[in-house]
Formats: sequence, structure tokens, C-alpha cells
Amino acid sequence: MSLLDEVKNELAAITDDSSLAKQAQVSAMLRFGGGIQVVKNIPIVVSQFTSATAARWLQSSIREIWGYDAELRKGTSTLPSGETVEYYLVAITRDGKRLALQSGLLDQRSMEVHGIAPAHIQGNIAQVKAAWRGAFLAKGRLSDPGKSSLLEIVCPSVEAVNDLIIAARRLGITTKPHRVHSSVRVRLSDPDVIERMLILMGANTTAREWSGKRVEGESRGKANRLANFDDANMRRSAKAAVEASQKVRKAFEILGDDIPENLRAAGQLRLDHGDASLEELGRLADPPITKDAIAGRIRRLLQLATKVEKQRAAAAEKN
Repeated sequence: MSLLDEVKNELAAITDDSSLAKQAQVSAMLRFGGGIQVVKNIPIVVSQFTSATAARWLQSSIREIWGYDAELRKGTSTLPSGETVEYYLVAITRDGKRLALQSGLLDQRSMEVHGIAPAHIQGNIAQVKAAWRGAFLAKGRLSDPGKSSLLEIVCPSVEAVNDLIIAARRLGITTKPHRVHSSVRVRLSDPDVIERMLILMGANTTAREWSGKRVEGESRGKANRLANFDDANMRRSAKAAVEASQKVRKAFEILGDDIPENLRAAGQLRLDHGDASLEELGRLADPPITKDAIAGRIRRLLQLATKVEKQRAAAAEKN
């Protein structure tokens, strides 16, 4: 079971809501899950869900609040990737118009409400939380821990986007509209804000689990980046040591026996310990010296060899 399924199961298991909050959740689930359709001039209400738990909650809540029998149907669809997924339809074919009026899908003039019913957006905080919860149960998405943080709800209309933004603002959360191709969405991307919204909707357990796995994933990613960084540093150091050994060997060939003893000793350490760091070479010196001191002596050895080589070249040109 995915973490998204766990979140939706936890949200659908909430039973201590007031009647008004439950109505707000039902209304949002109906609106975001599908809404009103007209079949042979008869209005029916049909909503589709990927969560069986959410669909069963809606079916039982409609019966509990208004006494209407809703059908629960199971189906399958094939994604563009070829994957087959299950979905669940909650359909009210009888009393569809009355349910639409009572749930806020239609206003008092029997005009369709394209967003969330104003009574739920303007109601108490429990209603506002329930409206967000219903919308998320119908069309919510949550990123897996370790990936870029994302919580979003695909909305049926621009009006629904605006209503969710207003509702989030009442909960102290700022969110933004987002468009992907032809769909409009409300999206949260800050991890702390996502965790807070999950808790506000009622998914306390899975919010902590999501946050914990996210932090664990970030820590693992940081450790991997540091390991890669250290590995890159080691490769660079090894390459530099090989290049330095080659330069020291050439310096010895140029200078022969005419090398100050301290510079010869430093160069010989470099040749004898080709993979060692400068700090390690300093400890191997007799007596031990600092990393900067050993680096300085090798540098002066190479400079001396360059100077002698240029002098010889100049003398050869004169002759």
C-alpha cells in the first residue's frame, strides 16, 4: 500500500466530525470526484475515486445524512503507460437533483455551483478542514518521501481552485494555483506546510510518517553527496600526487647531485610515497614537519630545476 493510500484511509476513517463538517466533506467529494451529470434529462450525481475506503465512506455518509441509497461500482481503466488501475464509482441515480441541492452542488435557483458550496467555505473551521479533506480524498496527490515535496489537488474548475485557496487561507496556509496542460490544481511544495496541512485534514499518523521518511531520505541523500564529494577529493589528490612525482623525477634528472639536502629529502619522500598526501609526507619526514613545509620544499625544488633548465637553454643558445 502506498503512503497516499494510507493517508486516504486515515482520512476516511475519521468519525468524530459534526454533521455540518460531514456535509462539507461529502459536498467536496462529490464536486471534486465528478459532480452532476444529465442522463435522459434526469440529473444524477456520480463521483469517481481511486480509494475504496473513501468511496465506501461517501456511500454510507449520503445514506446517514440524507437517507439516499448510493450505488458503489468497481471498475478498471488502463493508463497511457499500460498499467491497469482500479477505480470506484459512487452513483446516485434516483433523487440526484435533490441530493445536488442539499449537498450544495446546485444553488437555490438550481444553478450548478462550480466551486465549493459557499456555506462550507464560509462556515466554521471544522467545515473548512472537512472541505479540504473531501477534495483531497477525491483528487489529492502526495509525493513519495525522498522526492521533491508535493501535495496537490486536481480541481474541476478555476472556481474550485479559488475556493480551496480561500479555505487554506482560513486555516493559516498560503497556497498557489498551478496549471498542468488542461488541468488546474492547487499545490503545496514546502515540506513543513505539507505536514501541517495533512495534520489539519486529520491525517496525524501518516503526516508524521511522511515527514520522518522525508527527513531520513534527505539525510541519506546528504550522506551520499558527501561520500561522492570525498571520493572526488581523493581522486583529485591521487592525480595531483602522481603529477607531482613526475615533476620531482624530472627535477632530479635536471639537477643531478647539485640539490640542497632538505629539498632532496622532500623530493625523495614524494617519489617513495606516491599516493601519500602532503600531510602524510610531513609526518614521514625526519624530523617530522608540517604539510605546508613539505609542500614549500617540493615547490622550491621544482622552481630550482626550472631555473637551472632555463639557464642551460640560454647558455646553449649563446654557444
